[in-house]
Order: sequence, then structure tokens, then C-alpha cells
Amino acid sequence: MEAIKTDEIHLRHVETDVLIPKMMREKAKEICVEKVEAFNHCCKDSGFLMVLKCREQNAALKECLTIHYKDPVFFEQCKQEYIKEKIEFLTTGVAAKNRKQKLPTSM
Repeated sequence: MEAIKTDEIHLRHVETDVLIPKMMREKAKEICVEKVEAFNHCCKDSGFLMVLKCREQNAALKECLTIHYKDPVFFEQCKQEYIKEKIEFLTTGVAAKNRKQKLPTSM
């Protein structure tokens, strides 16, 4: 079977406008993990007053995430990763999330 090249892949509207941005959000949360944890910790400790007490942590988290959401280089990196996963799926028929699952040990 002939290998599929990344520049030959056509992305649908839903892929560029929904799926790749979703990947960007997930990766940005991993990159901004310290700010995510600080905000979550503040919210748990503040209860109903979290809106008032966690403004600083919320602002820091939003700033970190927004930097990545608006970065065209980051978008291109995620796009290329998405395309590689799509090619792998087209080649093997196995989705990326299923390839990453561990096999049961008692077979």
C-alpha cells in the first residue's frame, strides 16, 4: 500500500474548526497545568466565594490558555499531529485513543 503524505490530506471544515481547536485546548491545559491546578485548588478552598477569591488565578489561567489558542505556530503543530493521527487511522483503521489503551493482562 502506498504511504499517504501529510500534504495530501484534505481537512474538512469540522476538523479545522472543531477537532484541531479541541486538541489545542487539551494540549494548552497540559502546558498550563500549574495555573489549572492553582485555579482548581483555589475553587475547592473558596466554595461559593470562588468568583471573588479566585480572580487572580482565573486571570492567570485565561492568559496562559489564550496565548496558546492564538498562536499560529501552536495551531500548525496541533494540525500536523492531527494529520498524523488521521493518516495512522486511514492506514490501520484503529483510532489513536484505541491504540493508546492498554490490553487487559488476564487473557
